[in-house]
Amino acid sequence: MNSQLTPRRLALAASVLSSALWLAGCGSPGAVPGQLSGATAERGGSGAVPRASNAATARDYRRDAARHIYDANRSRIYGGQLPPMLYAVGTLQVNLDAGGKVVSMHWLRAPQHAPEVIAEIERAVLKAAPFPAATRLGAVTWTDTWLWDKSGRFQLDTLTEGQQPGD
Repeated sequence: MNSQLTPRRLALAASVLSSALWLAGCGSPGAVPGQLSGATAERGGSGAVPRASNAATARDYRRDAARHIYDANRSRIYGGQLPPMLYAVGTLQVNLDAGGKVVSMHWLRAPQHAPEVIAEIERAVLKAAPFPAATRLGAVTWTDTWLWDKSGRFQLDTLTEGQQPGD
């Protein structure tokens, strides 16, 4: 048998390697690439399509996405100023397609000491999908910092009411 790498064998090897790498990427525990937990969206969500966003930049889109998270997680929002010591702080990038579907997540700062918070944040994002479609941007990356209290309630940096002064 001739073991020379012909162009056809080289193409086949590249295809097999590409497929293996793609499948390895699918091996993450979550529902979307970049997710650190196995969290999934809860069943029985409203399924309602949110009003579109007219934001001109990803930075402007933050407020629309944050408001959407608040609307989808009303009982989890911490009202008023947060205490001086937070249980966890995490910064998450969420990549959305033109229709507001969550395509992937990327943690810029994951609260590794609190894996349950990572899972809850990811679950909150998935529960809120679809996000407002960014009509002027198409696909958009939304980045926000999650400020997590030990009670399990949170605020997003974009809409935070601040923190109480420390002692």
